[in-house]
Amino acid sequence: MTEQAVDHSLAVERRPAVARSGILSALRELSLVAALFMVYKVGRLAADGHVDEAFRNARAVWDVERWLHLPSELTVQRALLDWHALVEAANSYYAYVHFPATAATLIWLYLYRPAHYRWTRNVLTLLTGSALLVHFVIPLAPPRMLGETGMLDLGHLFGPAVYGNPETDHLSNQYAAMPSLHFGWALVVAVALMAAIGGRRRALWLLHPAITLLVIVATGNHYWLDAVAGGLLTAAAYALLRRHRPAVTPVPPMTRDPRAFIPAPRRPAGDHHSAGDKQVSDEQDEPGHDSQGRGNPGRGNRGHGGPGHGDEEPGRPAGVAYAGRHEARLAGLQQRPRSRWHTDR
Repeated sequence: MTEQAVDHSLAVERRPAVARSGILSALRELSLVAALFMVYKVGRLAADGHVDEAFRNARAVWDVERWLHLPSELTVQRALLDWHALVEAANSYYAYVHFPATAATLIWLYLYRPAHYRWTRNVLTLLTGSALLVHFVIPLAPPRMLGETGMLDLGHLFGPAVYGNPETDHLSNQYAAMPSLHFGWALVVAVALMAAIGGRRRALWLLHPAITLLVIVATGNHYWLDAVAGGLLTAAAYALLRRHRPAVTPVPPMTRDPRAFIPAPRRPAGDHHSAGDKQVSDEQDEPGHDSQGRGNPGRGNRGHGGPGHGDEEPGRPAGVAYAGRHEARLAGLQQRPRSRWHTDR
């Protein structure tokens, strides 16, 4: 059995083990993320039940925002009400984008950017855990529950609705508006994709948290200060985990040489000569060489100082040797390490 056949058989034997290892690793990560999410949901429900305090805090937050001269949430909501289709789009974005976008980002990072996945997972864990502590300390009713302000519950009026009636909904804690994890998680998704993908247009990922901010305010689910609190907790999580940030690997620019993408010429069957041997053979067949490979001064010999040395253009060998040199250069280009853009795809 040849050495090549042995290597192939070993690779085939390793494939099932590698596949099993990858599946087990993915299941461990999935279980970890699911367990963390369940802990958060249970903790959020445990923080429920402080209704009177939640409404007192809501009125205080509303007054502080007016004192800070922040734009009124009511103004944003009434501007949205003029467009029925936009109201439904905002409700759908709030209901259907938050979790799927975060999950899709984590899955993509796990598959293609493992170092960025671990960094982002840890940031989300720290952010969510700190938000849970705030829910215990500062229960807060969302603006859609403050009827005296004129805010409406657009989810119940136009659909789709995420929450049920606060008086009968025992599956979620609706008095945990601060901080806004909708905004915090959207910010983490944008930062993760900007860091992992890069590119000149990476700032476009910030559209996700920007749209999320407008959606959570216009639908009456959060105050401006909820987003501010979510942003501050996100920044704190990144600051605490700054040492775990993956190293930035510069992406080399794509080559502009079209020959780098030309496939290598296929060698005829039975041709075991190397490119160097072919070049020597071709040079020996040139007019400037005799049958023994010696230079012929009278027939344009190159590089031997003969009288014909200056007949050809300086630096530009003629005939088959010129083509042979370009074939060797092309083979060298094709053997260069490919850029990360190619390997990622």
